[in-house]
Amino acid sequence: MWVNGEMRDSIEARDRAVQFGDGCFTTARVHQGRVQRIEAHLKRLQQACERLKIDGVDWRRLENEMSFAATTRSDGVLKVILTRGSGGRGYSATGCAAPARIMSISDYPAHYHSLRQTGVRLALSSVRLGKNPQLAGIKHLNRLEQVLIRTELEQTGADEALVLDSDALLVECCAANLFWRTGNQVFTPDLSASGVNGIQRQWVMQQVVQSGFTLKEVRVGIDALAAAEEVLITNALMPVLPVYQAESWHYSSRQLFALLCHHNE
Repeated sequence: MWVNGEMRDSIEARDRAVQFGDGCFTTARVHQGRVQRIEAHLKRLQQACERLKIDGVDWRRLENEMSFAATTRSDGVLKVILTRGSGGRGYSATGCAAPARIMSISDYPAHYHSLRQTGVRLALSSVRLGKNPQLAGIKHLNRLEQVLIRTELEQTGADEALVLDSDALLVECCAANLFWRTGNQVFTPDLSASGVNGIQRQWVMQQVVQSGFTLKEVRVGIDALAAAEEVLITNALMPVLPVYQAESWHYSSRQLFALLCHHNE
């Protein structure tokens, strides 16, 4: 692990990431010693910092540190955290030191390879996401909802969770975005009030439109999946996985999945 460019595994107890979850992060695939879509990951962090009003990040240094970290692992996962730093009194950020950069690299999740063949099963989570348009879309450090979702998911035999918001509308999975297809129409939940607008989600949306499908961001309940011919989930590591079952509904088509896999090669 690296903290502000130095190899160590600790940060100050006064860091606002510890005190308030005051920061953001991104998780990137490392392949052949390089960060995949590094520009998109940097843009994601920049947008999150703008939303959180975190200033003073040395973006060139961060990019160099990310690239160096990737050289230490041929195939893996790079997690990059930016915090507001240490200082301030209470919730006030006045007097904070420079933002802190925390970086770690780990093994690539091997089970994603097998899930591309078998597909995944989704189970509905009882944990609902709160609605907050000011924070919606970004990957901030307040992830307690996802911790609860994952804890519940681990008590089931499912691979991922279907997550609704407080109005019982589809949002995403625990650690992935959601798409479904009916005929020539592809749908994905509207994330204007909650959820994470993943880098792979953005890529899939572009590919769908360019391939001649109709794409709609929708605010619908889980019953929308009953009429779907195909369901898939995405994140920067998967990067696309087919769904064979969501609750009691089963899916066998992989038309969109095959198309996206071809474009992702």
